[in-house]
Amino acid sequence: MVKSMTGYGRGESTGNGKIWSVEMKTVNHRFLDINIKLPRQYSLLEEKIRSVVKKQAARGRIDIYIKVEEENESSRKVKLDKILAKEYYNNLRELAETLHINFAPTVIEIASLPEVMDVEQPEEDLDQIWPSLEEAIIAALNSVMQMRESEGKELAKDLHGRLNTIKQLVEKIEDRNPQFVEEYKAKLQERVSELAGEIDIDEDRLAAEVVIMADRSNITEEIVRLYSHLKQFSDNLQKEGTIGRKLDFLVQEMHREVNTIGSKSSDTEISNLVVNIKSELEKIKEQVQNIE
Repeated sequence: MVKSMTGYGRGESTGNGKIWSVEMKTVNHRFLDINIKLPRQYSLLEEKIRSVVKKQAARGRIDIYIKVEEENESSRKVKLDKILAKEYYNNLRELAETLHINFAPTVIEIASLPEVMDVEQPEEDLDQIWPSLEEAIIAALNSVMQMRESEGKELAKDLHGRLNTIKQLVEKIEDRNPQFVEEYKAKLQERVSELAGEIDIDEDRLAAEVVIMADRSNITEEIVRLYSHLKQFSDNLQKEGTIGRKLDFLVQEMHREVNTIGSKSSDTEISNLVVNIKSELEKIKEQVQNIE
């Protein structure tokens, strides 16, 4: 099943007196790149979060934003260091006397000095906190994956249509190439006749020239490989797991075969068909960049 690497999801849960809110955004990336932003006191849970995400995602940049609120009255307390506050006050007063300046600090000014007042964060058992946080993460992740699968279906539908278009263009090239050889032979005979006048034409030499041209413009191998790549691409769209890199490789190989066809053939009609195939391949390449 094709999965896009673009998605968005949210998840919430409550537990142990906390309300967890998780927001998850994903975009295309060559590898799996997980970035987590959560309150510092819960940083030890990052590895557990990554482990949960890795079970469902294989590629893409995933940004996870985690917020937590107290369900009831805050359990945090403010710690006041009175001794340090007095030390600041006495030293500042002494400095003011030395400099002969007025000294009239407010309580707010004293309290804002480093470490005079601090918020005490109560110790929490992360093992007890984890289940409710995990619930919110899984909810957000499921929402993201649902969106990625939904977009993946649309990508697959578009890609199948473009593959069919390319196949039809290749069939036209395959039908056109023998006609081009015959046309070349007829034009060569006509041109030689015009130049030679009543002089006898060496039919063997003429046939040899046609054979040389036909050999140079032989694109049978390239067409066979193109059909093979198109089938492999289509087959991979039905597979589970990570297929983006394989599809990207197949697009490159198809580009290679089409370029060879274009360089071998001097026929205008075939050249135009090659241009159309390249256009479709470029659109496929853009779509493939967003497939997991």
